[in-house]
Amino acid sequence: MSFFKKLKEKFVKGPESEEEKEEQQVHETEDSDEQEHSLETDHHPEAIDDQDMAELQGETEIPETETPAEDSEEETVESTEDEEETAETAVNEEYEQGFEESVAEDDAEEIQEEDEKESIASKFKLGLAKTRNSFSTKINDLVARYRTVDEDFFEELEEVLISADVGVTTVMEMIEELEMEVKRRNVQDPQKVKEIISEKLVEIYYGDDRAEEIEGLNENPDGLTVYLFVGVNGVGKTTTIGKLAHRLKSEGKNVTLAAGDTFRAGAIEQLEEWGKRVGVNVTKHSEGSDPAAVIYDGIQSAKSKNADVLICDTAGRLQNKVNLMNELSKVKRVIEREIPGAPHEVLLVLDATTGQNAMSQAKTFSEATDVSGIVLSKLDGTAKGGIVLAIRNELDIPVKLVGLGEKVTDLETFDAHAFVYGLFADMIEEYEEEEELS
Repeated sequence: MSFFKKLKEKFVKGPESEEEKEEQQVHETEDSDEQEHSLETDHHPEAIDDQDMAELQGETEIPETETPAEDSEEETVESTEDEEETAETAVNEEYEQGFEESVAEDDAEEIQEEDEKESIASKFKLGLAKTRNSFSTKINDLVARYRTVDEDFFEELEEVLISADVGVTTVMEMIEELEMEVKRRNVQDPQKVKEIISEKLVEIYYGDDRAEEIEGLNENPDGLTVYLFVGVNGVGKTTTIGKLAHRLKSEGKNVTLAAGDTFRAGAIEQLEEWGKRVGVNVTKHSEGSDPAAVIYDGIQSAKSKNADVLICDTAGRLQNKVNLMNELSKVKRVIEREIPGAPHEVLLVLDATTGQNAMSQAKTFSEATDVSGIVLSKLDGTAKGGIVLAIRNELDIPVKLVGLGEKVTDLETFDAHAFVYGLFADMIEEYEEEEELS
């Protein structure tokens, strides 16, 4: 099966699946009708009606004398058999009803999972519109100018990938793998290279890791989960914290925020406003307070309130870089001391619109705080979404979350397959149309 087809089947409901569901519903309805008819027949309603009619017409006489002992025993046996049969029927009906409910619940869960996948794919497709429009246009123009895949083709493809901020190192590695794959498959048509590019982007992102190992946020199974957010001012750190708090609360978790950015004017008020908007508790001190003290109090407050998750904000700028990094290291030590194994994620927020500048920020912060994951904000606002691959490949840090819009619900867990689908959505649709015509 082609990679484009796999992506489409993974994220988009096809018309065949809808028809199959309708057929299944029809069959279930027919089976249900047959079952009801069978149950009615087993009770012999006609015989009961005949007996009632006979009694009304006086054909059946009720004896006044005592019933002989033999007849009494026969009636007792018949009565017992009827009761057992009725009880068995009731048990069967209850079992069948429970089975039908179980199947219905399973079907509902499958439908919900499909809807969620389609929703995630739609968000990535919409959020990556700027990157896709730029990237797809350049790829299509490149393919249209070449009739065969040669060295010149790969040189121009290299420029296209670099312009999408995939990163020079990553691009060189990818071009080398593409050339090998094209030779192995004996691909001559430039149109076919599109699909190989999409496949290689996913492979480069995951590398030797499995998807479940690097996707999603780590949690503490034995108590309070702590997420430490770091990043320079202006990248959307506080907004991202608010969105994550909303998401976790909607999942039924008890969330607390700690306003550890005591340096920037208005940072505490901004986080407090998010707390009110989302409906979660915020631990704060006055401006200029010791950030480590705020985080310490946040941990104690979260414990006293039996919170599931504590999200800690931190400063993005102090008098100089050394002071900032020392402060972040101190905050991390306080968290480790109070909760062994914490923080469970150190999330660096980067502004996707800054492109390669985000790479230098990632290197600096990862040296001070052992960054475990990247949150890429404002991905919907840039045409250089390839930075995702550069960060993952060159820094070996997975992208955990991405911001795909302004709404409070526009924070998504990063999925490399959904990301590539968002990049190649138009090409995938064109490919399907060509397949149908051929």
